[in-house]
Amino acid sequence: MTEHPTSSLDDVVHQRVRLGILAVTREARRVEFTFLRGSLGLTGGNLSQHLGVLEKAGLVTIDKGYEGKRARTWIQLTKDGRKALQDEVAALKALIDQIEAAEQDVDPG
Repeated sequence: MTEHPTSSLDDVVHQRVRLGILAVTREARRVEFTFLRGSLGLTGGNLSQHLGVLEKAGLVTIDKGYEGKRARTWIQLTKDGRKALQDEVAALKALIDQIEAAEQDVDPG
């Protein structure tokens, strides 16, 4: 018997906020902290905690600097981060395919 598609889901990546961070960040070369916070509807503290998990896992880099006189924090996916997101999407697609196949096998009556 083959493993269920859910066994391929990565606990670090699959968490809703972290998956959102990776997805939004993948859409651009890098994103600014306040943009992520607003896009995902998070508090600054909550976003910081999730970014810390992703950074520790090597999936994002966090760069702090200044734009003019304003402090900015920029988030960028690493190569491993892009791969982890790609793998997560593939696992989700496999899960969806399995569910849809099971739905076709169900006798409606």
